[in-house]
Amino acid sequence: MADIMAQPGQAQPGPASSEAFVSKWASRYRGATVEDLDPPAALSLTPSDSISLALMSAFERDYTHLTIIDSATRALLGYLSIPSLQALLEAGRVRPEDEVRTAMTRFRRRGAKYKVITMDTPLEELEAFFEGCETGGQKQDFAVITDQARRFVLGVATREDLGEFVKRRPA
Repeated sequence: MADIMAQPGQAQPGPASSEAFVSKWASRYRGATVEDLDPPAALSLTPSDSISLALMSAFERDYTHLTIIDSATRALLGYLSIPSLQALLEAGRVRPEDEVRTAMTRFRRRGAKYKVITMDTPLEELEAFFEGCETGGQKQDFAVITDQARRFVLGVATREDLGEFVKRRPA
């Protein structure tokens, strides 16, 4: 179902350049995985939920991204970026009473190749994903964390989460 959702169809796996990705924080990871980030549980909404509910839920938990799932199948459909949503509201392109579907970013299913991120993914791989190594150089701000079978959304990790981990971890 969900994975760290790279922008689909961007590029083949591997670094954006011909050189291999070198983590700037590798000495601090020392075998750590996404689970060591202790990501909070995912907050998922459905496309029919209101934008006001999405904003209230995100602000209560201090989340910057919410996952959007199908209410019947629980399949991951996309995400909602709260900063982008706020910009849409300020521009008058959406209203608080509108449904989330009017502002969400949908994941493409056909022809899209996604990087699966689980709780067991090494932090070096997560950093490489954020730096665009899996997406043709297009940097990513967040990652959807799933179980290995991609059936359940477990959480969302951000660049900031990775940075906070590094700050807490002695060199």
